[in-house]
Amino acid sequence: MELIIDGFRKAIEMIASGDREIFEITWLTLRVCILAIFISSLIGLPLGMLLGLKRFRGRKIILVFINIGMGLPPVVAGLWITMLLWRSGPLGHLQLLYSPAAIVMAQVLVSLPIITGLTSSAFQQINDKMLLQIKALGATKWQTWLILLKQTRIAIMAAIMAGFGRVIAEVGAAMMVGGNIQGDTRILTTSIVMEVSKGNFDVALAISFVLLTVALLITAAMTMLQQRKGFS
Repeated sequence: MELIIDGFRKAIEMIASGDREIFEITWLTLRVCILAIFISSLIGLPLGMLLGLKRFRGRKIILVFINIGMGLPPVVAGLWITMLLWRSGPLGHLQLLYSPAAIVMAQVLVSLPIITGLTSSAFQQINDKMLLQIKALGATKWQTWLILLKQTRIAIMAAIMAGFGRVIAEVGAAMMVGGNIQGDTRILTTSIVMEVSKGNFDVALAISFVLLTVALLITAAMTMLQQRKGFS
């Protein structure tokens, strides 16, 4: 208990003193996580809508792989991205390994199946009678998509929050593809692992409190947006 209190005090001390390193690490964490979720949502929402509404050959196989991907171990995602970005890999010429971009790629790989799969599930539950009614009213394809997005907004926000929860807590892939380089690729989760390995449990706990606060604030904001009655 005393260790937890010391960690909490250390977190307050870091923030109150304007610790430059902790602010840089937190800012980088926010940047890579938000960018990863933005990319995953940009790809995953339309793909999930398509898989949820359309019926075509191979659809069930795609859904199987997406559902498998929802449980993809982060270290496996990190390994795949490392192989792609390694000097002799297909994307080695881009020289992105051990960079924030590599962390974003790994986080997209672990969050994309979650957003796609949950969005697909939400759209599969839409009543066929509603679709017929929308068509009967003369709605265009884009208007139909917008109406359906509004109808499933709560489930979609839940999918995005689930994806965000996965990336903000991710450590294995980030450590593998980012290298935990100080001032360049060190984020909150990898910092915690590093401090624990050094025996600095009070510092690790302090950083964990910062991480929890960031996750809480962003998740609370998304929840408020999800539950807004006027969000339609």
